Amino acid sequence: MAVAIARLAAGKKAAEIIALDVGGAVSYTDFLVIANGANTRQTRAIATEIQQKLKERQVRPTRVEGEAEGEWILIDYLFAVVHIFTPAARDFYRLETLWGDVPRVELPDLAAE
Repeated sequence: MAVAIARLAAGKKAAEIIALDVGGAVSYTDFLVIANGANTRQTRAIATEIQQKLKERQVRPTRVEGEAEGEWILIDYLFAVVHIFTPAARDFYRLETLWGDVPRVELPDLAAE
């Protein structure tokens, strides 16, 4: 499912998409999916796309935060937590540095899809 979420983000031109396997490090989720939008309008479009497409599969988030501001949008699906940042917010919070010791999920070449 982390790969499916990454594909949906890529479909809305998200950048620097990574997925981290945090299941061995935390109890609240299995994966983190992190992506950038160029600006708040794009981060909202990425978040909307992910939510709409997963809703079609009967998958709904338990919570969504940050959509109004759009700088950092968090979508919690329990099995995966999606973080969509503007570049400045991602640089400030550096989640991939914080979680640098967990394995990365191998993602296909999303730009080619």
